[in-house]
Amino acid sequence: MRHQNSVFHDVLKQIPWGVFDRLVEEHGSDDLVRKFTTRQQLLSLLFGRFSGAVSLREIEAAMTSHRARLYHVGAKPPRRSTFADANRNRSPTPFCGLLEHMLGASTRGLRRKLGDAVRLIDSTSLRLAGVGSEWSRFSTNVCGAKAHIILDPDFGRPVYHAITKANVNDITAAQEMPIEAGVTYVFDLGYYDYAWWAKLDSEGCRLVTRFKKNTPLREARDLPLPAGTNVLSDRIGFLPARQGKSRKNPMQAAVREIVVKTKTGKLLRILSNDLDAPAQEIADLYKRRWLIELYFRLMKQTLKINRLLGRSENAVRIQVAVALIAFLLLNQLKKITQANQTFLELARLVRFNLMHRKDITRLKQNTRPPPLDSRQLALNLAIT
Repeated sequence: MRHQNSVFHDVLKQIPWGVFDRLVEEHGSDDLVRKFTTRQQLLSLLFGRFSGAVSLREIEAAMTSHRARLYHVGAKPPRRSTFADANRNRSPTPFCGLLEHMLGASTRGLRRKLGDAVRLIDSTSLRLAGVGSEWSRFSTNVCGAKAHIILDPDFGRPVYHAITKANVNDITAAQEMPIEAGVTYVFDLGYYDYAWWAKLDSEGCRLVTRFKKNTPLREARDLPLPAGTNVLSDRIGFLPARQGKSRKNPMQAAVREIVVKTKTGKLLRILSNDLDAPAQEIADLYKRRWLIELYFRLMKQTLKINRLLGRSENAVRIQVAVALIAFLLLNQLKKITQANQTFLELARLVRFNLMHRKDITRLKQNTRPPPLDSRQLALNLAIT
């Protein structure tokens, strides 16, 4: 009988192992390591993400039960204490480097006008507690971290991520993010900083965000409103000349204020430095910001990014990077299968069939042969 790989084996084929091995060698991650290598750690973490395991003990037990089939992918069941030590002490650099390479490769070859590229920026909190979480303490009884993400909504994948303590302001993390000239950045009030806006504007980027309630628009002039939209007003003006009594506002260029009414009756004052695009287009761009909230919910509910196996700084950075790698692998699998199913449905199918020997393009199909009828069964018994 022809050998059939397990679903886990076929999913892992998408990882550029040559790149990962080179990163491990460059950063000396396996120096003085006897058994549980960095590759073994990555395989164990990915097994945990795909299987839905939420503890080291679950991963150890599940991998032990599938020891024979894991042999073909080069994985071994980890000892729980060894696994915990590796998550706590091993550098996250090889994992983050692999993620960066896969992020770059996932959009390679895709052609798109530069001005059509959209980037959504936001962060999500990761609650931490217990031994190892002291690095993230920001009050007497509370520890936590933040995952800062730039998401490409058109391709449904992140293009950048960073991990900080929970008490680090979003704008502080954003100032370290790379800027792509000419693209559209959409973000909320957590990134309200005139100097950063001026930097984006100088790079030719279009920014779409919200006004604070108490921010006036100086020297405003009204623009004609299009018919049949929910836009209530469209004005061009200038932000306050000064941020304080002695600080000049670096964002001196004209901006645009578009007021829209949501379905709940709330009024939104949308801000943009695009003075030419239709008002409805700007309003629709800001509405797309909700996609990154859906992405965070997907990561937390499907890949359990909020259930961390370790709480040290290294462990958190490694696990977030591996969760994003798992997301990219499932995204690529969705493209390979070309099935009309949601990401959540595909993640469930992979979880249920992870160690089964099935064709990854036919996860929904039952690959077992149909049951024999009584006549065929009698014939088989007679032959034997």
